[in-house]
Amino acid sequence: MIFGRSERGKPPVEPVTLKILVAGGFGVGKTTLVGAVSEIRPLRTEELLTEAGRPVDDTSGVEGKHTTTVAMDFGRITLREDLVLYLFGTPGQERFWFMWDELSEGALGAVVLADTRRLEDCFAAIDYFERRSIPFLVGVNCFEGAARYPEQDVRHALDLDDYVPVVMCDARDRESVKDILVGVVQHAMRFASDRRRAVTT
Repeated sequence: MIFGRSERGKPPVEPVTLKILVAGGFGVGKTTLVGAVSEIRPLRTEELLTEAGRPVDDTSGVEGKHTTTVAMDFGRITLREDLVLYLFGTPGQERFWFMWDELSEGALGAVVLADTRRLEDCFAAIDYFERRSIPFLVGVNCFEGAARYPEQDVRHALDLDDYVPVVMCDARDRESVKDILVGVVQHAMRFASDRRRAVTT
């Protein structure tokens, strides 16, 4: 079966689509994560960093970064013939946050990528998803040269509730990213089940 086309006269299957957001601070690896697992060439809306943006784009810790996402990253994974996952990478800088409400509409859950060298950069994303009751997982992107900390230390530093998963990952590695996405789906299912149980009791 080729996505979107029928096989030998069979009626085409209308797939169920799931949406997961990938959020976090500037330069944390959102574009890289989407590109690592997308079965299509990811849609990217990156522009070169300019001198005009220097006062608002803090590149400390990511001095090698020369581009920034100005709208979103988009990728797709066909899990089954009838199940497709869409990934939307959100822009990291504050001036683009107005787009988050549109991107989060109908989202199953989210990945908040974190860099231990700049943990404070993911506070805004965590606050956003907590306020809107969107289930999320924190993926600590293990950059080369960055200090490694135990999961509990990261959880404490980010002031996370005990039920929010924290997972170490490599945004460049397909298998690592797949594990992250499976974790988001499982967490979202538990989150939805707990909310239904709370309503009925």
